[in-house]
Amino acid sequence: MIDQSSRRSAVRLPVPVGPARALVLAAVFVCAACGLIYELELVALASYLVGDSVTQASVILSVMVFAMGVGSLLAKRIRCVAAVGFAGVEAALALVGGLSVMALYACFAWFGMARPAMIGCAFAIGVLIGAEIPLLMTLIQRIRRQDASGAVADLFAADYVGALAGGLAFPFLLLPAFGQLTGALVTGAVNAVAGAAMVLWLFRNDLTPSARNWLLVANLGVLTVLGGAAFTAGPFEQAARRAVYGGDVRVAEQTDVQEIVLTGGSGAPVQLFFDGRLRVCGADEFRYHEALVHPAMAGRHSRVLILGGGDGLALREVLRYPDVTSVTVVDLDGELVRLARTDADLVALNRHAYADPRVRTVTADAFDWLRAGRPGPYDVILADLPDPGISRSAKLYSEEFYGLAGRALARDGRLAVHAGSPSAARHTYWTIDATLRATGLLTVPYLTGGRDCGPPSGPDRWSGRADDGPTDWGFVLASRERPELRLAPDAPPLRSLTPAALRSLREAAWASRESGLAPSTLMRPRVGG
Repeated sequence: MIDQSSRRSAVRLPVPVGPARALVLAAVFVCAACGLIYELELVALASYLVGDSVTQASVILSVMVFAMGVGSLLAKRIRCVAAVGFAGVEAALALVGGLSVMALYACFAWFGMARPAMIGCAFAIGVLIGAEIPLLMTLIQRIRRQDASGAVADLFAADYVGALAGGLAFPFLLLPAFGQLTGALVTGAVNAVAGAAMVLWLFRNDLTPSARNWLLVANLGVLTVLGGAAFTAGPFEQAARRAVYGGDVRVAEQTDVQEIVLTGGSGAPVQLFFDGRLRVCGADEFRYHEALVHPAMAGRHSRVLILGGGDGLALREVLRYPDVTSVTVVDLDGELVRLARTDADLVALNRHAYADPRVRTVTADAFDWLRAGRPGPYDVILADLPDPGISRSAKLYSEEFYGLAGRALARDGRLAVHAGSPSAARHTYWTIDATLRATGLLTVPYLTGGRDCGPPSGPDRWSGRADDGPTDWGFVLASRERPELRLAPDAPPLRSLTPAALRSLREAAWASRESGLAPSTLMRPRVGG
């Protein structure tokens, strides 16, 4: 398809050699940016759909790097038709990379699995990315011969700078403006245009008419497919979301922190999901929040600090004590707090907690906020934070974090921590207990059970099955003196806790005891994915 005599004669270019090389390097820049965006899209989506972000990132990047080596070897076979080969590779990469997010989410929503599709997409994208540099090396050398080291240096410089641009564009431009699905489709369109434009214009005299027509039709077809997918992205997301969460999704919002989905209401139990994980179910949340809050309130509780808990449900329980004078809620996601203030069903569930004048809210990372030396001391600190099984939560369950929390705690204050599920993640639960004790605090572990609902359909992130989530919640109560697991004399009427129940909850936790565990630290995280 390429005039073979061009390998022996000068390439006929529409511009001088200098601008021609600049155009090739510009194409390298754009294609490298797109390639890195595909990688980041896969890592982000796999972490959300499969969980355990460290493992998923390691698997994806390892598979892609291996596949890039395979692609480089395969590219040797098409160097004789480098221009057509490069345009074809970019068209295929635009199609596979652009549709990868849609394919992964479809596999997850309707088939309950994403890992095989994730690995397949990572391998295919890696092969195509790996084929780019050998073909570009051939093209740039045909424009003007130079020593191999100089050509490699030019190509890799453009490639690395393009990767930087793609890495910055993904979180700061594509995700906020388009979201993951449409962002991948837009990236694919840019990728296809860049590859085709460079070859069809700069190397047009190097192509046969049939080659030009083939490339034009192929790239128009790719752009048509991507455009059609973008047109149906909204209905697709709604259908996939219904497949995962059921048909009563009322709110679906991607914030700067997480995806928030709210289902139920109008007689059905309210369910609140963060990044696909069921966080709150209106049918059973009272067991979790009563167990987290009320044992910690058995003492002086004038000033209370809630770390996390932006849904306002732990706050609801705290405000049931009339002698509480101030409550500070520190949550990273300001949009969640806004939703807890404004959504009628969520407001009804938290009993208008944010309307209480005793409440002050702060939008900040809990670790950074404590580290900044915010005023204390607090009589009670409640750590109502994301599940410890999530990698990004690891620092919030570290010895350093609990040291900062202890610094903000009054001398006779109490710290209550949600520590995951003793039945589903026993090692993590007891590691958190060991981490708290490593800071000099004394602890009493306890748990509560009785989950009444799970995701209405689709796999639960804990185990991949809709009916097999954790059956209990684990907590640790800590203070400088040996804490007593009891209820305050002025405790309000509770639905799930009594003094006798607390004794049994403590005994149930101790039955799963693991000893001799090392604490989790920032340098050596032992919880999280």
